[in-house]
Amino acid sequence: MCDSPACSREHVPPRNLFPESRDVDGENYRRNLITVPSCELHNSGKCHDDEFFMVSLAGIIGNNSIGYRHKFGKVNRAIRRSSNRLLDQVIIQKKEIHTVELPHNRFIDVIWGTPDAERLSKCIDRIARGLHYHHFKSSFHGSVHVHLGFLKHDQSNPKTFGRFLKRKTEIELQGKPSYGENSDIFFYQVSDKDQFGLFLFRLCFYGGLNIYAAMWPSDASPPHNLTMELINRGIKTIVTLGDEEYEFN
Repeated sequence: MCDSPACSREHVPPRNLFPESRDVDGENYRRNLITVPSCELHNSGKCHDDEFFMVSLAGIIGNNSIGYRHKFGKVNRAIRRSSNRLLDQVIIQKKEIHTVELPHNRFIDVIWGTPDAERLSKCIDRIARGLHYHHFKSSFHGSVHVHLGFLKHDQSNPKTFGRFLKRKTEIELQGKPSYGENSDIFFYQVSDKDQFGLFLFRLCFYGGLNIYAAMWPSDASPPHNLTMELINRGIKTIVTLGDEEYEFN
């Protein structure tokens, strides 16, 4: 993240995303976690973001059973400690709260609302830079463009773009290895660089939450993106990917 001397090591992604053994029947999901060198500012200075990130991801519908168990364990304890302030930071605009009945006369509250996507993206920016250091043994200099693939959008263009990006990533990462000792909680894949020097990390949390981090090195030379300009101007645009078409506007 910076050129300051490293005085500690930081977990990438944060360690608190991985359940403690007491919450998952003694299973050890904190083995061989990825760490990178860190200065004091970028390690201890982001503890509140780590907790925010954990609460944001662990309870999302679509997670595997480990994510749910983590939510009912460490995540709920963090929410109670903060007197629900953490939940208000994660969901900045609540739309609906539903009570869902589970077997054995159990109930849970499901909140449907707008997350703090900007803060989530900043968390992913740091994680992507850490993974770059871990994977390539060098610091990343450039910009990181984050797409939160698990979010549901009301508007047509973001919905279509999400489907397009998912399919394009599937094609580019086909046959690429996955990295991460505890893949039920987290693993990542990385694409090859394209002709302009750009590449992509796919981050997968709790078996189903996909986040994409497009890496734009400072020495890359991407072309002028006419397609995005047409879309942003509201002009009907059709993008073809293989035998599939994606219509915008």
